[in-house]
Amino acid sequence: MSVDNYGNHPNLEEERRKKAENFRLNIPDRDNYDDYNYMDDYDDETSELNSYSGEDVRQQIERQSRHALKKQKRAEKKELRAKNKHNRRIFRLVWLFSVIIVGAMAAVFIITGVNDLLAINRTSSDTVKVKVPKDPTVDQISDLLKYNGVIDEPLYFKMFATLTKSSDDFSQGTYELRKNMDYQAIITNLEGSASRTDTVSVTIIEGQNVLEIANTLYDEGALEDKDKFLELCNSDQFDDDFSFIKAIDNKADRYYKLEGYLYPDKYDFYLNEEPESVIYKFLNNYESKMNEKQEFSGYDKTYTINQMIEESGTSYSLDEIMRIASIIQAEAADKDDMYYISSILHNRLSADESMGVSNLGLDSTKYYPYRSAVDIPSNVGSDYVSKYETYDKAGLPAGSICNPGMDAIKAAILPKETDYYFFCHDKDGQAYYATTLYGHNQNLEKISNDDE
Repeated sequence: MSVDNYGNHPNLEEERRKKAENFRLNIPDRDNYDDYNYMDDYDDETSELNSYSGEDVRQQIERQSRHALKKQKRAEKKELRAKNKHNRRIFRLVWLFSVIIVGAMAAVFIITGVNDLLAINRTSSDTVKVKVPKDPTVDQISDLLKYNGVIDEPLYFKMFATLTKSSDDFSQGTYELRKNMDYQAIITNLEGSASRTDTVSVTIIEGQNVLEIANTLYDEGALEDKDKFLELCNSDQFDDDFSFIKAIDNKADRYYKLEGYLYPDKYDFYLNEEPESVIYKFLNNYESKMNEKQEFSGYDKTYTINQMIEESGTSYSLDEIMRIASIIQAEAADKDDMYYISSILHNRLSADESMGVSNLGLDSTKYYPYRSAVDIPSNVGSDYVSKYETYDKAGLPAGSICNPGMDAIKAAILPKETDYYFFCHDKDGQAYYATTLYGHNQNLEKISNDDE
């Protein structure tokens, strides 16, 4: 067939006509749908495009993708709402169950704690000894009480002690406690000393000085810190409580301000007692003794020490009497000798300088605060000279040289009336008195010959 005849072929014309009729979009009319989102129910298989336009196909695909994405998101939101609703139900159940459990536990804790606080279930009246360490914490106290069967709920006790501000008031010691005590009774006993059983009896001998007393207390277990004790003995800490201490006005000249006022007696102390508490016991006892009515030789009535000082007409103050008494205590061989030595001291202190005996010249003052030369510490030095020394220094030393007993104090107030100015003792304690230096030297020679 020739080319010229191709366009006039009847079959070709028919084929072109059919193709032209089929070249259209097979899209339904929108006016037949009530909702703009008519594509939601549209069947993808019937929406194919019979078009050769690439742009139209792309737009159609995008619309279908957006529709699918929206549909997926709505489904996810619906699923999430359902899941959240389920989770809220589970949370409410768990929360309710937790509240019930916690409430039940709290109720049990409160009931058992209150019962223990009031000792309702602890009916035994048995006693136990609880040993509290030094500087105890409330945790240690709670554990000790639990271990010894005094309480059942250490946590509740710790809370109670903290709330009542008692957790810092416990101190070292051995305490006797009953198992049926309530918390307040337990704390009261632990804060006080009435139930302590770790006591020790210490006897302070007449004539001991502060250093010797500190050593005795330490050796007997009544004192743990000697340095603190000695420091307090030269402090002003007790002035406000004791007028006789406050009256001392030459502290700077003294070795120990409280020397002479630690009254020798038998004391009951607690093991490792605080130094301040120990000193208070000494000073309280001294004050009590000074206020007791005493019998004095030559007097029908009884007097306190201060009353007798006033009654005797002496010009010496209480502190000066205590200094004289401390020398008498250190020098006298016995009670009777005390009154003669007191006479000699008074005579020398009031003697005219022309007599050459204004200095007391006493060995007992030479090494104070040490007893003798052998007691002087090596770090002090061999050339040590006490500022209380009475060979070169006139008058009384600045303070007492020991702590005298009542007999020495009485003798200091009321000496015998003699004209003696000298005294000495032999190895057996026999006393020799003399009015003159010549007589004193004769006594010394006699003692020396007897010793041979």
